[in-house]
Amino acid sequence: MDTITTKLSKEEIFNLMKKFITEVIGEEFVEEMDITPESSFTKDLEMDSIEIVSFSEKIKAHFGDQIDFTGWLSSMDLDQLINLNLGMIISYIEECQS
Repeated sequence: MDTITTKLSKEEIFNLMKKFITEVIGEEFVEEMDITPESSFTKDLEMDSIEIVSFSEKIKAHFGDQIDFTGWLSSMDLDQLINLNLGMIISYIEECQS
């Protein structure tokens, strides 16, 4: 996938993250969910560690070196990782684009 060069809006980032989540966990599961920025990866989306790694690889492939998503995740403690939600990722990507 090509890396992006234009700044995305919050809504565009949300839609892109939703697309990545759909690709990782499957459309049949996503159709039954109401995915919002408050959606937790472990509690609401019920993603396991392998799915979260796959999701982070999609972010890396899309944004390239513009976003150090893996580095950002590795700076979190266990409680922060467990409570990670889509809004936190959207905010992080927005910061990186600034």
